Amino acid sequence: LKRQAGPDQPFLRQHHALERKRLPGEASAVLVNAEESPVAALARRRGKSGEPWLADNAVTAADRLRRDFELGRLQPRITANWSASVNSGRRTGDAAGLTDLTDMALAARIRFDKAMHGVGPELSGILVDVCCFLKGLETVERERQWPVRSAKLVLRIALEALALELD
Repeated sequence: LKRQAGPDQPFLRQHHALERKRLPGEASAVLVNAEESPVAALARRRGKSGEPWLADNAVTAADRLRRDFELGRLQPRITANWSASVNSGRRTGDAAGLTDLTDMALAARIRFDKAMHGVGPELSGILVDVCCFLKGLETVERERQWPVRSAKLVLRIALEALALELD
């Protein structure tokens, strides 16, 4: 049924929860997989009294952090840089590739670093893991040897601190 509902992209319609969303700072709406981000899943949850479990400004802060992470090209490389010549010495990652960055990417890195410094080292790790690397909460708890269901609360505290930092 999902494939028939989206004949233009049947596989995507079946296996992803696609929705059009206007991201902060973007002029037009983009197609977003609502199931991709653990933060988006928490944003859809409701508290005991029916209010959203995550505030809108916390979800927006998480989206801005991920956007800056992606724009700043902070995702670690998993392959060699075969486009650089051997003689240029560019394969070594000299100066963290800062000479190749555009102004927009450099500004995104500065905003990302400022946000991470603002929330502090205690909370920045979970923000990077969940918002940027899209790790699930169970994975974060297992890797950090935290008690079950504790990552959800720590993430909420971290997102609220990030939202205050970005305002």
